[in-house]
Amino acid sequence: MSGEGRPPIQFLLSDMDGTLLLPDHSLSQRTVAAVRALREAGVWFSLATGRPPRAMLQQIEALGVDLPTAAFNGGTIVNPDGSFLVRHHLPVEVAITALALLSPQPQVEVWVFADGEWLLRDPHGPLVPMEQHALGYAPVVVERFDEYLPRIDKIVAASANTEMLMELEARLLTQVEGRAQASRSQPRYLDVTALQANKGQALITLAAFLGVPLARTAALGDGGNDPAMFRQAGLSIAMGQAEAAVKRQADLVTGSNVVDGAAEAIERFILPR
Repeated sequence: MSGEGRPPIQFLLSDMDGTLLLPDHSLSQRTVAAVRALREAGVWFSLATGRPPRAMLQQIEALGVDLPTAAFNGGTIVNPDGSFLVRHHLPVEVAITALALLSPQPQVEVWVFADGEWLLRDPHGPLVPMEQHALGYAPVVVERFDEYLPRIDKIVAASANTEMLMELEARLLTQVEGRAQASRSQPRYLDVTALQANKGQALITLAAFLGVPLARTAALGDGGNDPAMFRQAGLSIAMGQAEAAVKRQADLVTGSNVVDGAAEAIERFILPR
């Protein structure tokens, strides 16, 4: 929903990487101040990200988030005390299918998130250092993923070859249709999660938890996993550097994360005037 006649926003759900965070994964003072201004104005704020819960703690503290937050694209919703409001694991048969497709690809690093750990077989993959910096903790090296199959929160295919990831996304979607989600959270990352693990469902769950009508919610993001919440929100805002297909699905477009586009969106479109 867009236009001057839209109802006031009571709850904003925001993506993290590529949205709130700068390219070096830090938060600008302007963004921190914008989120603080939201809270002072009585507008609820929370996070929805492809990250695991463990990799959200620093940002939750810095932004003063005191609501449940959505990790793994909404597959896990964590209460402030660390307990789970929602948790959906990837079906075993889907995990087997995804690993069979992704593992043989020569330019793809396959990461598995389960039991609170980041699991991989090759610690020397070129994208590992960047991911370790973003998450704030090191991976656990394993020979096989078999023992984790019943408890997988997310599988990630990481590659600098974005065209290959787009092809793999299309192939995987045909194989897991109706059983799981497959979307690129960032150009280099293809996420595979449970069918219920999408940011749209996370927005619905959190809005119901808060007692806020969806028409009074807003969603802010930049990746291929964000239009799911755009479709549910009363107001949807895409970041300026998002792919054209993502921006087409949003009501409004703000600046890029390099120029504090998230703070700009909060100041211009969300905060009560």
